[in-house]
Amino acid sequence: MAQDLNELGAHVAGLLGEAALGHAVAFGELSVTVRLDSIPAVLAALKADPACRFSTLVDITAVDHPERPQRFDVVYHLLSMYTNARIRVKAEVGEDDMVPSALPVHASANWFEREVFDMFGILFSGHPDLRRILTDYGFRGHPLRKDFPTTGYTEVRYDEAQKRVVYEPVKLVQDYRQFDFMSPWEGATHILPGDEKKA
Repeated sequence: MAQDLNELGAHVAGLLGEAALGHAVAFGELSVTVRLDSIPAVLAALKADPACRFSTLVDITAVDHPERPQRFDVVYHLLSMYTNARIRVKAEVGEDDMVPSALPVHASANWFEREVFDMFGILFSGHPDLRRILTDYGFRGHPLRKDFPTTGYTEVRYDEAQKRVVYEPVKLVQDYRQFDFMSPWEGATHILPGDEKKA
């Protein structure tokens, strides 16, 4: 299996030429790193090549590395239904960079790119309808960035008194749970039915 992936990696590196920056096999998966501006051409080559035939775009996602100058990795997962092989294509993206849209090659990239924009704030050039897909219209920020606060910025809830949905800043209320050590679930001194063997 690893030998097959190494051979496929060498073939892909030769196929992509200067667009490929490197490839590696790790945990039984082949990953290829490419130049950002070559993504559509790379995806088209991997789809058309008879030895690859990666015709199915399974997913597009990103990884946030805030410590790097090129903050993000945009990641494409491809599947060949013909050879039963998978490949991961990665490219580094700066915070102000635009990623060329994969829509001309894979129509399924539409909502994937919208999700990456919504969650990470990565922009895709050439996308016909790049708007949020998972968060609300007035949502601020991008939830999968590592600098996004874990509680968000605003709370959305229905206010019964006002009979409408209200937006308000998040309040971190620290209510601590009251422990009842005499309940049958916590700290019971008697043996519950069915637990006889543990005693």
